[in-house]
Amino acid sequence: MISAEYLSLQKQLHATGKYGVSGHKYAGLVHSIMRDYNTSDVLDYGCGQRSLERALGVVIRNYDPSIEGLDKRPEPADIVACTDVLEHIEPAHLDAVLDDLQRLVKKAGLFVVFTQPAMKVLADGRNAHLIQEKMDWWMPKLKQRFYVVWHQEHEQQFAVIVGALKSNMEMT
Repeated sequence: MISAEYLSLQKQLHATGKYGVSGHKYAGLVHSIMRDYNTSDVLDYGCGQRSLERALGVVIRNYDPSIEGLDKRPEPADIVACTDVLEHIEPAHLDAVLDDLQRLVKKAGLFVVFTQPAMKVLADGRNAHLIQEKMDWWMPKLKQRFYVVWHQEHEQQFAVIVGALKSNMEMT
């Protein structure tokens, strides 16, 4: 789901401690979803520096392939938060990552995707947002794997809450 070269670039950025720090911005929304689905079983997929967990004030599961100790393939969770992550995925690996998210979401997923260039640049000179596409480009890909509960588009990003398709729920 990630090339060795790109994994190395991501590790370099994460090592600065100033990358992967935006999860806390979505703690209120994640908390609302937890309440709506009556669960505390949350996975932060692409957790970075674990700011979502700190902001929630409860222990959640964290996964990030670029951070040692958080890089073990995760198990499914009732709620999967994937915020400011999908635009960083290598285009050749996007379907595999979306399929992995489909495998992981038992009840609901919160995905926040930025659609503009990032302020950060990779060591190889590329913009950190490898995919810079609007919501209408993403929605067919998401709808193949989930049903959309809610979505909202802003100038530079969109947020979507998805539910597991019945076939997903039967697999878990």
